[in-house]
Amino acid sequence: MYVIIMGGGRVGMTLASAMIKASFDVTLIEKDQELCNLAASELDALVICGNGTDLKSLEEANISEADAFVAATGNDEANLLACILVKDYNPKKLIARISDPTHEEAFRKVGIDATVSPELTAAAYLEKLIIRPKIADMVILGKGNAELLDIPVENSKVIGKKIGEISPTKNYVICAIYKGPEYEIRMPEPEIILEAGDKISILIKTKHIKDVVKKFLK
Repeated sequence: MYVIIMGGGRVGMTLASAMIKASFDVTLIEKDQELCNLAASELDALVICGNGTDLKSLEEANISEADAFVAATGNDEANLLACILVKDYNPKKLIARISDPTHEEAFRKVGIDATVSPELTAAAYLEKLIIRPKIADMVILGKGNAELLDIPVENSKVIGKKIGEISPTKNYVICAIYKGPEYEIRMPEPEIILEAGDKISILIKTKHIKDVVKKFLK
């Protein structure tokens, strides 16, 4: 799979490194010479010092062969313009970073597959650390409709209960149990009993997280 990334800042570099480690072919386009030099020294990828809103740079990156194009600069307008230009080349995936969430509708209207806001994601994660400090957020699934969380078992109302007595329900399902000081993983068989000190991985519908978490925490 061939991926072109526009933007050699923190987001673009991190994404490029991850794609390369996953054995994708990557080209990075960055207009700042210093960032280009840094990217060229750190990435096993083609680095083009140019502007992703310029057809010449896009064609130098062989845009017609790209499976995915990611506009990852911190400039929403530049990202939008680049995506409009690239859309004519019909990549399978067209993804853009947005800094201002009020711009999302404009990106959707031109047919961009997905928008991502690292700023909003980071803010949401920090909020969760404050509100739910005992819980490890593992991943958000679907369109934010569910979350997979790690939760310690503390509530006396569930301690001593069998998994089959409390899960699954229409709002959550226990996916794994971690027992003992080494947190040995166990599959959620119905006869397994929850004990104080256990941890569980649990898939919860987002709108029911607060109520479900209360069920297992003190």
